[in-house]
Amino acid sequence: MPNLAIRSACTMATKIDKEACREVYNLVRDDTTDTNWASFIYENNTIVPGAYGTDYEEFKSQCKDDIRLFGFVRITTGDAMSKRAKFTLITWMGEHVSGLQRAKISTDKTLVKDVVQNFAKEFVISDPRELEEDYIRNELKKAGGANYDAQIE
Repeated sequence: MPNLAIRSACTMATKIDKEACREVYNLVRDDTTDTNWASFIYENNTIVPGAYGTDYEEFKSQCKDDIRLFGFVRITTGDAMSKRAKFTLITWMGEHVSGLQRAKISTDKTLVKDVVQNFAKEFVISDPRELEEDYIRNELKKAGGANYDAQIE
């Protein structure tokens, strides 16, 4: 019987569909598409692409109180001198996500980071107010690069 318990615990380990997730990740990174966000969700014990799109509000609408997901988002930042795309990895944990799921998310995130490798800043968010696009944009501005807007203000 102990072997059955061990096998059962092993099958509960989270996996990721790397190929499918990489495809969606590359869509967001591709300058020739309008796609600026993608979500990665849990389907049983596997992380898979959830959705992707061009409207950040659509991404935010997926971040519900009872789910956890990962988001890869392109935000255009810049100033009078230059505009550039900055990327961020968002880990969303709704307020009603169980303690066990919260504990697993940090190890699950390493699977996502095998695919999502290039981003300026990472966020772990459970408060919907921190999902506001202006908040994310301002944090990305702080994360690096010259900010000529500061001279104008």
